Amino acid sequence: MTATLLAPNTVQELKDLLVDDVKVKVAGIDVDGVLRGKFMSKEKFLSAASSDGFGFCSVIFGWDIHDTVYSRELLISNKANGYRDILASIDISTYRRIPWENNVPFFLVSFLDPDTKEPLSVDPRGLLKNANDSAKSLGYEAYAGCEYEYFNFRETAGTVSEKNFQSLQPLTPGMHGYSLLRTQLNNDYFLDLFDKALEFQVPIEGHHTETGPGVLETALAYTSALRMADNAILFKYMAKSVGMKHGVIPSFMAKPWGNLPGCSGHCHVSLRNKDGKNIFAVSEEEVANGGRKGAAYDDTKFISQEAEWFLAGILDGIADVVPMLVPTINGYKRLVGGEAFWAPNAVTYGYDSRSASIRIISPPSCPSSATRFEVRIPGADMNPYFALSAIILLGVRGIEKKLSLPGPPVGSLSLEDRKSGKVKMLPVSLEAATIRMMAPGSVAREVLGDAFVEHFGGTREHEVKLWNEAVTNWEVERYLELA
Repeated sequence: MTATLLAPNTVQELKDLLVDDVKVKVAGIDVDGVLRGKFMSKEKFLSAASSDGFGFCSVIFGWDIHDTVYSRELLISNKANGYRDILASIDISTYRRIPWENNVPFFLVSFLDPDTKEPLSVDPRGLLKNANDSAKSLGYEAYAGCEYEYFNFRETAGTVSEKNFQSLQPLTPGMHGYSLLRTQLNNDYFLDLFDKALEFQVPIEGHHTETGPGVLETALAYTSALRMADNAILFKYMAKSVGMKHGVIPSFMAKPWGNLPGCSGHCHVSLRNKDGKNIFAVSEEEVANGGRKGAAYDDTKFISQEAEWFLAGILDGIADVVPMLVPTINGYKRLVGGEAFWAPNAVTYGYDSRSASIRIISPPSCPSSATRFEVRIPGADMNPYFALSAIILLGVRGIEKKLSLPGPPVGSLSLEDRKSGKVKMLPVSLEAATIRMMAPGSVAREVLGDAFVEHFGGTREHEVKLWNEAVTNWEVERYLELA
């Protein structure tokens, strides 16, 4: 289910597909989940597609989201290697046409080491392929779904700059979750998001208003993990592109306002065997007889033993990979005191519980075949490749080690359990989360490898350094006169 509709299988089919085109758009993904790409002539593109790929400047792994070179040089792109080219390998199975750009052909690339032709350790698509391979080693394939909440502003790139990002105008006023009325105020934009996503082969499962001024939520249709991450990153690209046409900026920032709910990027995950059966599901007989015998708790009686091990694996290592789920300074503002705004900030799980970090979705609330875990920690600013990779790798580790759940579900815990330390809390800042991820012997190093942790951790250290050096409006307003 990774390939798109009409995707070619051979170079000849690719040539036939592009017979009437003169140019092609290609893009890869950097560590911040930003699409980095360009137009290519059809001739250059076909030459690259017929070989290992084409050269792409490695600086996209040597600078941050605003093209500032990292504070300390990291392995992949640096002065010592001259910011050399890496290899961009075209994935022809990702063929699409961009409906808002005159149907120009579009393909995603994965980044390879030019010497070894192996995936770069920090290439998002390569990392997720490796995570899926870890599931395949057990005979399974990972499936996933992503949901985005995002504020929408009646602004342009020019107006927000002129306003210094202050006093932005929300698309609609007030708190109107699941409103059938508010969408009609901007019906063309609201419908365009859904329709253009479908034309762009990014299927949507649900699309509605969410609580907050101008907030929308879009759930993407469940599919294989790599296709899901592709769809998720391309949904953001589509939304921002369609927004430009309507004079709207959709923002996937995790916490734009301190006194309003943040924007989540919940991830749903399950595993299927070679026959397509969901291995997290219990049998219909077990459903009819009140659940699986031997389940650790009532909350897990309608998930399989493999699912319980997978869940235990996530819980065992989740605090060590938080930067993979919450990669920005701002993202932790969503988690701090998150209980008030439906954002989990502890290592917890529970059946159909939106107050837990890991929500078990299983019978009786859904058919057994739809059993899955919803990881509710990520914000909308996540890199979906990294978030899904971390979840899958932790879960597979749980199955391999047959890990036991660390404690009871969230419904059995009390406020005193949090105060006593019985409930393990997640890191409360990017700095703390990065230190934990990069610590010797961390679960992150075990499942992701030292090369990835050192590079990605270095990029997060850079983000922390810039934040520590910044002087914010809050500080000026608080201390300028009275300090």
